[in-house]
Amino acid sequence: MGIAVWALIAYIAIIVVWNGVLKRNIGEAMLIGFAGVCLFGGTSFFELAWAGIADAMAEEVVFAALAFVFMGYLLTRLGLIQEQVTVLNSIFGRLRGGAGYVSTSAAALLGGPSGSGSGISASVGSVTIPWMIRSNWRPDLAASLVAGNAGLGISIPPSSSMFLLLGSAAVAPVLTADQLFVPALIGGLWTVAYRFVVVFLWVRRHGIAATDAADLVPLRAALRAGWTSLLVYAGILVPVLMTLDFGVALMESRVGEAAGDISIIVWIPVLTVLATFAVAWKRLPRTGRAWSELLGEMAPRYAVIGATLFFAFAAAASLGELGLVDQLTAILRGLDAPAVVIATIVGLLLVIIAAPLTGTATIAAVGGVAFSALTAAGVAPAAAATAIMIFASTEGASPPGAAPIYIASGIAQVDPARTFGRLILWFVIPTLVIGVLVATGVLPI
Repeated sequence: MGIAVWALIAYIAIIVVWNGVLKRNIGEAMLIGFAGVCLFGGTSFFELAWAGIADAMAEEVVFAALAFVFMGYLLTRLGLIQEQVTVLNSIFGRLRGGAGYVSTSAAALLGGPSGSGSGISASVGSVTIPWMIRSNWRPDLAASLVAGNAGLGISIPPSSSMFLLLGSAAVAPVLTADQLFVPALIGGLWTVAYRFVVVFLWVRRHGIAATDAADLVPLRAALRAGWTSLLVYAGILVPVLMTLDFGVALMESRVGEAAGDISIIVWIPVLTVLATFAVAWKRLPRTGRAWSELLGEMAPRYAVIGATLFFAFAAAASLGELGLVDQLTAILRGLDAPAVVIATIVGLLLVIIAAPLTGTATIAAVGGVAFSALTAAGVAPAAAATAIMIFASTEGASPPGAAPIYIASGIAQVDPARTFGRLILWFVIPTLVIGVLVATGVLPI
């Protein structure tokens, strides 16, 4: 194995020991882990560190995560969340764990249009995490479910990851979008079905009850009192619509090629915060002192999540500088075994790569090589491509580097480390298994 692979192993081990064994906070663990990666650069330590830091400073997800923390705090502080929960509970409150089913459904519906695990975690989490917490879900469970569902932004077509894979030199000659769309959709729906099973089991395992009937307000009365609070989610709806075909065409007719630079993960929190200001204008602080108190109450939330995200992206960039992708690609090219073994090894390697990177970056880097390895072992082209998308979809739930974990945990106000074991057990490993079953034909597509 190359030095970058050893650096990745050391990085994960440092975080597990620092956070899990020594019980230090996750922000510290990510900083120490980043420093550990840079040590593998030897005399190039400072160059490697600067490359990682420069990349992290340019990463829009860091900004977006902090913006979502601010947005969630405002919604709660100004009383809008309570009004929204009242409306949602009047519709779904009689169903045990209803908020969890709605959260999973929303993630599936937004999967293809968003194409982003972070976008799903942020947009769906901002609505459903506070709702789940107020309808008898533990905060860490709510954050785990939203982060676990974030991978649907990769596995549900038509995602950007699908087109990246189709555009690779290995895939383009043998598979078209028309040939892949339906198999990929069916494969994605297998992962959605599994998530509904998870919600069902969690609701019963953790004793999540339906909302007490005495606490439910009739829908008409709930809407009369709180319908304006729902308007803040125009900030989510508008950017999502802009990713659809008609939205892209509309934007291109207005701003030209710059439309392609519009980032859903940036604009969702920005527009939602602006919508919150507009809806709750009369509830906003009116003096400088009142604003100072509001911002002062919120500041401690930024310390851990900011450091965690920043050094997670810095470490990912430094691992890339060490040659992680090339070294794992070499491992993939050297595979020679039966289809089920190849599918398992390819899946494991994609899961490992997607942990510090994103699913999209993983597919862009090694998707073509993984496709060649699978098809050489006898896997049908459509099944191979679908399995690769499923494997890479673990990026949202793979600790310690997955941004959706920190976005969801920030909204839920829980230590991200409390979700790590649950995410690996309930989402990463099962998704790997689903991908292998799809590749080997056990799960039909």
